[in-house]
Amino acid sequence: MNLLKPSRRDILKMTAAAPALTLPATRVAALGGPSGSQAPGYFKFTLGDAKLTVVSDGNLSLAASTAGINADPAEVQAFLMRHFMGPDRITAHTNHVVIELGDAVVLVDVGSGNRFVDSAGRMLENLEAAGIDYDSITHVVLTHAHPDHIWGIRDDFDEAIFPDAQYFMGEFEHSWWMTSDRINMVPEAMQQLVAGAVNSLNADYLQLEQVQNGHVAPGITMIDTPGHTLGHMSLHIESNGEQLFVLGDVARNAYIDFERPEWVGAPDMDADQTVATRRKILDMAATDRIAVLGYHFPFPGVGQVISEGSAYRYIPALWQWG
Repeated sequence: MNLLKPSRRDILKMTAAAPALTLPATRVAALGGPSGSQAPGYFKFTLGDAKLTVVSDGNLSLAASTAGINADPAEVQAFLMRHFMGPDRITAHTNHVVIELGDAVVLVDVGSGNRFVDSAGRMLENLEAAGIDYDSITHVVLTHAHPDHIWGIRDDFDEAIFPDAQYFMGEFEHSWWMTSDRINMVPEAMQQLVAGAVNSLNADYLQLEQVQNGHVAPGITMIDTPGHTLGHMSLHIESNGEQLFVLGDVARNAYIDFERPEWVGAPDMDADQTVATRRKILDMAATDRIAVLGYHFPFPGVGQVISEGSAYRYIPALWQWG
C-alpha cells in the first residue's frame, strides 16, 4: 500500500487554510453595494392588475442599543448575533414603492433627501433609473413624519419635489407634529425631528390632504396603524383578489419584529400600541395570506407572513426572471 506523505510545502498550505475552516459563528460576509450597471436600486413586480416598483432610498445604520429596549439587553444581543446583526450597528434598508393602478401612480413616502444621512437620499435617482417620470406621480402618501420618510419632500428651493401630485397624510399624524410650539413639548432629543417635520410639511406648493381611514385611489386605501408614531398610517392594496400591506414602520425589522413581536424600539412612541398594531396587522397578513412590503426590510422588502405560535416568520418573495 502506498501511503501519501505530504511535503513541507503541502503542510504549510494546509496550515494557512486552516483558519478559514474555524471562523467564529458571528463572522458575516461583508457585501458591498452594487457597482457599475449591476442590480439597480429598484424592483418591479405585479399584484393583480397593479404594477409596483420598489425604489430604494439607500440604507440607515442604527445603533443596536435601540432594538428591544423593553427586553433583557443580553437576550437582545444574543438574538442579534444569532441573526448576523450587531453587535453594535444594525443596517436598515429604505424601500419606497410606486403603485400604478388604473389612472393612479402612487408613491409611498419621499425619503430623506439630502437632509438626513449620507447613506440615504437616493430615491430620486432610482426613480429615474426605474424609468418613472417624476411628473407621472399623481399621489404621494406619507405614512408618518420621521426624517427618513418625509425630509426629502422639498428641493433646495423649499418647494415640493412633486408639486403637481396630491399628498395624503393621516389627520392625527399631521396635527400632532404641527401643533403650535410642539418643539418645546418634547424631549431635547426629539426637537430636531419636530423642526424637520414642520419644515417639510410647510414646503411651498405642497397640496396636502389630511385623511383618516379611506381610499387614496381605487384599490389603494390608507389604514390607521398607530404606535410607531401616534398617527402612523399604512396602505392596503387590492387588485383582482390579490392583496398587499405596505407596512411603513409597523414592523421595521423582518426578524426582530416577527420573531419577537413584543419587543419595541427606541423610535416607537407608544410601546403598547406599537405591539398591538403589529400583532393585528401580522395576524391579518398570515391568516388571509396578504403579502407585505416593509420599508426597512432587506431590499426589496416584499414577502409573506406565517404564524409560529405567538410569533411570526417573514418569508421573502423570490425574484423571478421572465
